[in-house]
Amino acid sequence: MIALLRKRIGGRANESGIAMIMVISVGAVMTLLIVAAVALSLNTFKRSATDDNWSAALAAAYAGIEEYQSRLSEEPGYVKYGNPASKFSNPTGSASPKVQLPPAAKTNPAFGLGPTGTWATVPGSIDDTAQFRYEVDNINYANTGTIRVRATGRVGGQIRTLVADLRQKGFIDFLYFTDFEMQDPVISKDTNCQTARYMWDGAGRNSTCVIQFASSDTIGGPVHSNDTLVICTGTRFKGIVTTGRPTGGYTKPGGCSDATFDLGPPIYSPALPMPATNTQIQKETRSDLTGGDVPRPGCLYTGPTEITFIGGGQMVVKSPWTKFVNIEGDPVTAGSNALSAQCGTIAALKSTAGATVPVPNNNVVYVQNIPLTVINSATDAETITSGTTSTKRCRSVAGTTLQSAATSAAPTGYSQNVVGYPRNTEVPLVVGTAADASYGCRNGDVFISGTLTGGALTVAAQNYVYVTDDVKYGSSETDMLGLIGQNAVWVYNPMTSGEVPLLGVNRRIDAAILSVAHTFIVQNYNKGANSRGMLTVNGAISQKFRGPVATTGGTGYGKNYVYDARFRYMAPPKFLSPVTTTYGVNVWVEVAPAMRADGSYR
Repeated sequence: MIALLRKRIGGRANESGIAMIMVISVGAVMTLLIVAAVALSLNTFKRSATDDNWSAALAAAYAGIEEYQSRLSEEPGYVKYGNPASKFSNPTGSASPKVQLPPAAKTNPAFGLGPTGTWATVPGSIDDTAQFRYEVDNINYANTGTIRVRATGRVGGQIRTLVADLRQKGFIDFLYFTDFEMQDPVISKDTNCQTARYMWDGAGRNSTCVIQFASSDTIGGPVHSNDTLVICTGTRFKGIVTTGRPTGGYTKPGGCSDATFDLGPPIYSPALPMPATNTQIQKETRSDLTGGDVPRPGCLYTGPTEITFIGGGQMVVKSPWTKFVNIEGDPVTAGSNALSAQCGTIAALKSTAGATVPVPNNNVVYVQNIPLTVINSATDAETITSGTTSTKRCRSVAGTTLQSAATSAAPTGYSQNVVGYPRNTEVPLVVGTAADASYGCRNGDVFISGTLTGGALTVAAQNYVYVTDDVKYGSSETDMLGLIGQNAVWVYNPMTSGEVPLLGVNRRIDAAILSVAHTFIVQNYNKGANSRGMLTVNGAISQKFRGPVATTGGTGYGKNYVYDARFRYMAPPKFLSPVTTTYGVNVWVEVAPAMRADGSYR
């Protein structure tokens, strides 16, 4: 065979070059195939690693958002921190950004910027390769309670960026919130109800103190009580229902069958502690902090104050005992009328017509009590110069003389406060002791009504809030109201001595309502011969104690409570939050990477 091959090759000597070319060509093809296979394998491995890093970078950005949430939960004031050099925090590059770097003791590597800036590391990542930075935009926090955060994750040269809107979980997450499912000890004057305790804590509670949901009640939104809910047949809950009762569920009085829960029976959720006072809102009227914590002060009024929304973005304010519309210092050391154009001149506030002023959009109004003692004669409100507090004698609206114990404008035995309550033949409801009678002349009470236009506003009172007529929004999209009473929030329902109502039937309140220390309640809910119609609340109701609005005997109002869904994403300006709270994410969205892998902005 070999000899034959040699002969054939030898016989075709002129073809030897072609054979060599074929051998080389076949070898080259084989080499190319091997190289291609190796390249494909390496490229697949590289793409797989890149895909892993791409996904991990997004996870790192998520981790950044969650880490910032945890900081807020541990320190609510952390909202003021960020990097003022960030293009996201301070897009205008102004000299007064809304955020500031934390002090050295709280240095946060996630606030780093640029190629030489720091990155925070995702705990537990392989070789600490997963990193993140975040930038904070808190410009709308005071107005809406919302914080925007842009987080950028970096892994293996891959960059991804998320923007999230965060908002505190608080009272307005619920259409109906209570701390205790019992009557207010002060307002009820029931000697059996003087001890505030949760029904589930084992100590028990007198059954006469409990206020239950009745068969005619339909609650069209989320509900939470720190206490055990007491619910009878026929009640319908359209939203999620949660309770501080550790085992969840609810209690049915004898003879009651199951209520209707569209989204399931009550489940356990931790308690939301009520703040002790609403005086934090008073701070928002300080005119000496415009370069810091209070860049836009709200309006301060003193003593009984009437606010009527008149449309056109305006309101009329009558506050005859007000001397200054802003304060300075903590404790107060001075007063200011620098914002009288915004809040009303003192002369106009004291007049019978009142001051017509713009609605303080995205701001607050705070009504304080008349000081019981003179703290500073230069800054105190007008004070009673004779008589005693217990007589409840008041200045006339003109602010010149003290009224006697009885006047021609009020029933014998009662004196009117400086804005004219009680009205005409109304017999005021006395709560607690005689010294705590309704319409006290020195009280920081606000009497509010009308149609709000012109934006978002929170009105707070150091004592009571009285809703004296319908309170409505001109626009359900742009207008928003918060009503916060340190003590009760009353639905004004005046009666004569013969229990004849002085107002027509049916009422509507568009607002987020909060009673810090007491309750939301209908005045004279248990008086009169007939039902007062329907009480519609479009918003949210939060209170320390349950307040009755009707009786089984047919007096008072039926409930029509509807949740304002905007409260899932925003809040009235500077609305109070629980003492301890967490921040929830309203919106997540991935955007184009904000930075390059070296940390510089794109």
